[in-house]
Amino acid sequence: MPSLSESTHGAVSQLMPGSVIGIVGGGQLGRMMALSAKYMGFRIGVLDPTPDCPTAQVADFQVTADYDDREAIAELARRSDVLTYEFENVDADALDAISDVVAIPQGTDLLRVTQDRIHEKTFINEHGIDTAPWRAISSYEDLVAALEPGEIGYPSVLKTDTGGYDGHGQVVLHSAADLDAIDAADFPPSILEGFVDFAFEASILVSGDGANYVTFPIVQNIHKNNILHVTLAPALISTETARVATDLALRLADGFKLAGTLAIELFVLRDGSVLVNELAPRPHNSGHYTIEACSIDQFDAHIRGIAGWPLPAPVLLSPAVMVNVLGQHVKGTRAAIAAHPSWNFHDYGKAEAKHNRKMGHITILGPDPVALAREVDSTGIWDDLK
Repeated sequence: MPSLSESTHGAVSQLMPGSVIGIVGGGQLGRMMALSAKYMGFRIGVLDPTPDCPTAQVADFQVTADYDDREAIAELARRSDVLTYEFENVDADALDAISDVVAIPQGTDLLRVTQDRIHEKTFINEHGIDTAPWRAISSYEDLVAALEPGEIGYPSVLKTDTGGYDGHGQVVLHSAADLDAIDAADFPPSILEGFVDFAFEASILVSGDGANYVTFPIVQNIHKNNILHVTLAPALISTETARVATDLALRLADGFKLAGTLAIELFVLRDGSVLVNELAPRPHNSGHYTIEACSIDQFDAHIRGIAGWPLPAPVLLSPAVMVNVLGQHVKGTRAAIAAHPSWNFHDYGKAEAKHNRKMGHITILGPDPVALAREVDSTGIWDDLK
């Protein structure tokens, strides 16, 4: 794992309204960051290759170029007072190259660790936090050796070391027969993770200003076809499990000297103990419920963190359920608007509704998130996920 910098870029002392926040990435997370920043009086620029991308629709200007276009990144830097990113596949070297032009409160250490699964697991373990058992795999021979009894073994998941999302770049190995799907001659650097007998998947958000950190409630996540379907807030966990999850979130935030929001994906085991699965160096799909359900949402906290504004401790104002709207669900959810006045509909403004593409989400407040999730599924709109 690369050594972390002696210091972080850190939040600016206090960014004043009217200043420009540049966002690398123009998807839905950037859009919701921009909306939060707009309420605080900031102006927004965005770098994205797609004209009129979701973030550009609510921004003041767009630099239309690929994410690895260094001149375009430099242009965004020159026109901004602070730079942030909405996804992890950003060229860290390109950001370092313009760090003398614009403040980058999140820094690039956070990117370099979370872009590489081996670095990420190492960082987590070095901070005294448990993960699933894992091995670095650099060849087919490494994989075969790691699958031997007494090592990681079967069942396990082979993941590319970098890239991949929503199940892409992963192969589940139940037995030696599944090795037939592996191309031994074309083997990218990878990581093999042992299966974990968990009760459910969960996540926790932590936000900071480089020195002070606050956490959001732990939530339960239900995935279908490797895509998040619903988030239940709060998760039904013991006080001790909540304490452990909160403690590890604060330890990781302090390890990064975090400015902005970090999402931590968790496995909650049947005995109530917790393992960390993955990190996301930005707001997260499972945190969308915070817009309606919390005293401060994950996007407000992110903007406050990078802008040097004080961070209040988030308070859950109401239990909630958040459900993703994928491309195949757009027609059904739009038709349901009139029949469900208590549903909070969010549309991301994407031009094309593709199958399994995240097009929006719905948040519903109520005392029983499990019952609300059943209500959502009973509509039949999401039947294709079963």
